[in-house]
Amino acid sequence: MTRYIGWASVARLGLVQASMGAVVVLTTSTLNRVMVVELALAAMLPGLMVALHYLVQVSRPRMGYGSDVGGRRTPWIIGGMITLAGGGMLATLGTVWAASHQVAGLALALLGFLCIGTGVSACGTNLLVMLAKSVAPERRGPAATLVWIMMIAGFAITAGLAGHWLDPYSPERLLQVAACICALAVTLTVLAVLGVEKAAAASPGVAQSTPVAFKVALQQVWQEPPARYFTVFVFVSMLAYSAQDLILEPFAGSVFGYTPGQSTQLSGVQHGGVLLGMLVVAGAGLISARWQQHPWASQLGSLRAWTVGGCIASGIAMAGLALAGLVGAAWPLKANVFALGVANGAFSIGAIGSMMRMAGQGRSAREGVRMGLWGAAQAIAFGIGSLLGTVASDIAHALVQSDGSAYASVFFLEALMFLTSAALAWYIRSGERHWNGPVSDLQHPTPLAHET
Repeated sequence: MTRYIGWASVARLGLVQASMGAVVVLTTSTLNRVMVVELALAAMLPGLMVALHYLVQVSRPRMGYGSDVGGRRTPWIIGGMITLAGGGMLATLGTVWAASHQVAGLALALLGFLCIGTGVSACGTNLLVMLAKSVAPERRGPAATLVWIMMIAGFAITAGLAGHWLDPYSPERLLQVAACICALAVTLTVLAVLGVEKAAAASPGVAQSTPVAFKVALQQVWQEPPARYFTVFVFVSMLAYSAQDLILEPFAGSVFGYTPGQSTQLSGVQHGGVLLGMLVVAGAGLISARWQQHPWASQLGSLRAWTVGGCIASGIAMAGLALAGLVGAAWPLKANVFALGVANGAFSIGAIGSMMRMAGQGRSAREGVRMGLWGAAQAIAFGIGSLLGTVASDIAHALVQSDGSAYASVFFLEALMFLTSAALAWYIRSGERHWNGPVSDLQHPTPLAHET
């Protein structure tokens, strides 16, 4: 009989996600500021290093494959966190060194960011696989919400405490703060994951099929229509999700006359909406699990419905921002941005929950490869999206004289990407019946045809 972990163990795994967020925000936020302000380096340099840490995450399928072959996720999670923390320290040391030996220091920081991307790939991919195999199907949406909220908390707490401890700034103080954060992240990870894998009968043991070469395993997963189309969905939806990150605040400033402080608050309004959207989906999942004997409950907790509906709502909200560019100051910008955040949060949790469900469908002992493939698609989309949004904005401004119209054209394209994502999510679910016979709803999946 399959055993699943309880909420206490889910919260423990959430500490791993929070620890990852703590190290990543140290390098992508704090070190970025030190390079640009204290060292007076071009902003392009830390930007390229952050992009590199996304690029390295194409290794996620290989990291998942390694744990598939060994049949255990815990060593990969701990090893990945050690690599991530080590990369964080190397990046910090390189940044400090760059003050006196610029080329050597930046080279060391570059190596650190390579390690950060590698560590995130190993730790993050296998953490999601452990969650997927250890959490009961009806709890996957709420579990994903809890883990992601803890990651956001890791971002916020680290940024706040690091900012407090770094004043007054000195290189020595930066090294001390980085060392404390990295050491704490590794310690929490080790304490959090020990024993969790053994507690769930679904996760321990050896690989369930004869090991094959990584290239063959990746080809096998890519030949599974649901896995392949879900990869495309993740890429398109995350591209739409991330493309507006770097242009929303400039849009608010140039079209609506927001000050830097007001535009920063607008970003906070959006993040508040994301959090609310996540909590709504989690609450719906818990109600569905509690009243699952009622037909309405299964629809309320349908991850498919939240994924498709969230993408559609995100597309409508993006279209609203496009109209805001044309209408101007009369448009309720804050309400629109808050609605976008709620829709983004809802579809994100629906997609993550669906990802956890689909990881175990298809050939046996390929969960890590599938999760890694989707994680790589997400990382590539985030890396491209941040650049694409700004490039599209520059092109639009070159072609269109009005700032509002230029931004409106970019937001409209993002709305189309969200609607395309909704169609992909619907097609994946509908297509499963044709590809593999009938399946039940997202909370109670029937495995697809397994390898013989």
